[in-house]
Amino acid sequence: MDSEPTGFLPRLDPTRLLALQADYLRGLAELGAPPQDAPPIADRRYAGEAWQHNPLATFAARAHLLGSRTMAAMADAVEADDKTRQRIRFAVDQWAAATAPSNLLALNADALQKAVDSQGQSIAQGMQNLAADLRRGHVSQTDEGQFEVGRNVATTEGAVVFENALFQLLEYKPLTDKVFARPLLLVPPCINKYYILDLQPANSLIRHAVAEGHRTFVISWRNPDESLARAGWDDYIQDAVIRAIHTVQEITGSKTINTLGFCVGGTMLATALAVLAAQGEKPAQSMTLLTTFLDFSDTGVLDIFIDEQAVRAREASLGQGGLLRGQELASTFSFLRPNELVWNYVVGNYLKGETPAPFDLLYWNSDATNLPGPFYAWYLRNTYLENRLCRPGAATVCGQPVDLRLLDLPSYVYGSREDHIVPVGAQGGGAYASTQLLTGPCRFVMGASGHIAGVINPPAKHKRSYWVREDGVLPLTQPAWLAGAEERPGSWWTDWSQWLAGHAGRRHAAPRTYGGHGHTAIEAAPGRYVRQKA
Repeated sequence: MDSEPTGFLPRLDPTRLLALQADYLRGLAELGAPPQDAPPIADRRYAGEAWQHNPLATFAARAHLLGSRTMAAMADAVEADDKTRQRIRFAVDQWAAATAPSNLLALNADALQKAVDSQGQSIAQGMQNLAADLRRGHVSQTDEGQFEVGRNVATTEGAVVFENALFQLLEYKPLTDKVFARPLLLVPPCINKYYILDLQPANSLIRHAVAEGHRTFVISWRNPDESLARAGWDDYIQDAVIRAIHTVQEITGSKTINTLGFCVGGTMLATALAVLAAQGEKPAQSMTLLTTFLDFSDTGVLDIFIDEQAVRAREASLGQGGLLRGQELASTFSFLRPNELVWNYVVGNYLKGETPAPFDLLYWNSDATNLPGPFYAWYLRNTYLENRLCRPGAATVCGQPVDLRLLDLPSYVYGSREDHIVPVGAQGGGAYASTQLLTGPCRFVMGASGHIAGVINPPAKHKRSYWVREDGVLPLTQPAWLAGAEERPGSWWTDWSQWLAGHAGRRHAAPRTYGGHGHTAIEAAPGRYVRQKA
């Protein structure tokens, strides 16, 4: 059954349960077949050659996969409301990932073979790796010693031209003799460091925008400490996003600017522009939203963590002050993909004594950021729980009723097809739903891959693809939009660049110095704030 009223007690139909038991017993009987008669194990955790020569480990792997399939089938067969069924499936997935025999030294054939080959050195190194990760407070996903902010990540040349308690505003050095008259402000998510948009020169969206001739500014969020423990959503909208918009206007002398928001940065940007619109001010010429929720009716897998009881608990513990520690957020997101982002590294780092490969994206992923408790509590209740932003006047921010219908500016809305954090909208809501809320001309683009990899897809890589509709039609649902869309190879960045150039005005000589109109360079980019550790 598809759904039941909330509070309906979960149950499993006896007939379905008997069928699952029969399937399991047949599978159990097949485990006794000679190994040479068994099909290959189609799971990369057990793909190593050592597994094929270790009958006990192979049996354990096959038994675990059989049990996992059966438990997953039982979870899917549970008759309950949608959220309860999703929570049961999530718990089963966590159990299956955690109990894999590959996670145990005694049953991991690859790790045992490596211990023999290295005369125990791999185990000794694994213990050293474990001790180091205990000191760090998280499982290492990359060789963190290979990266340094400002040295080989976040290296696009620029300067801090404004700062307050919440953020630093970075301006980047032009890479062209002439720049567009209208500047570009990027608002990254405050739950992460901004340099996901500036990892390496080859995959930097910031550098790409600068190279296209845009005078580019970026918010670099401060990593909150106890001095910001009482900061709320209104503070971040008024004293950060709106302040950044006004500062870019002041520096450049441009009455209107182009804006971009990524993930929750997009939610904050749209909120700020709606607050300004309610005050009679429309400073943005255009708005780009990347994997952004404005309508939180379908929040994907994150919905399992949200209900009235959970939000009240957060409000009680953090709503009046305190910090949500960055490592808690980072762990939550990692366990959304437990095999890839948790147990894979437990096995490699500790059982095999390996050092994870250097990977800029995973270094950024491990560079956690705290959040002020009042900000987080407001965000949970008003977006994920009550979905207020998409209902005109339902939310009040900075003393103004939020009405997204006032955002009648041109908008570019991007969603990633396999995004598990901000679903593209195949089930309703998601990234696509913004096209139904914004009242100005809107272009929707869907990229391949997920929340991060779909966004960070530079043209030079010639990877993946994206979908567009040139007829401008925006049906009520994303599947209806997709039915008339055209798939194009490569990066959506090229499409966005062409669109953005149409809203950037004429070109004039690039500025020779940072800042202007009373604002000067404070320090070189990437600045101090991004280097602060949680």
